Amino acid sequence: MTSDERASCHVMRGDNRKSIYESDTYMSVNKIVITRLFQSFGELERAIASAKQALEGKQTPPQELLERIDSYEQILLKQRRLAEELCGFANSGNWGGVERNIKVINGLSQMIRDDAREVVAGLRAPLSVEERELMLS
Repeated sequence: MTSDERASCHVMRGDNRKSIYESDTYMSVNKIVITRLFQSFGELERAIASAKQALEGKQTPPQELLERIDSYEQILLKQRRLAEELCGFANSGNWGGVERNIKVINGLSQMIRDDAREVVAGLRAPLSVEERELMLS
């Protein structure tokens, strides 16, 4: 989806009857939220690329970690597809579809965050006795 398409991904008004979902304020908030969602994908994409580059820069990168990074890229693609579908739901007023896709996108993001934390924790050198004592004091 191009930046122009993302910018145009907003809730359209139906007829003259307005519900809370059709108000100008609600539509503006939706556009901001959707724009921010696509921006967050860009940020995640850069973070994944940076992690992959760092791992590939190692003399013998752990294959398991490279595979996990590849799975993050696949998850990000799925999130982008869900977000594009979400735009269609928003444009047609299908708020149940919007809510469902947001929950799935958030769940996938949480899965990446949790796994990435585990990866980073595994890459850190074990703490010395002094460092552990300092943290516990």
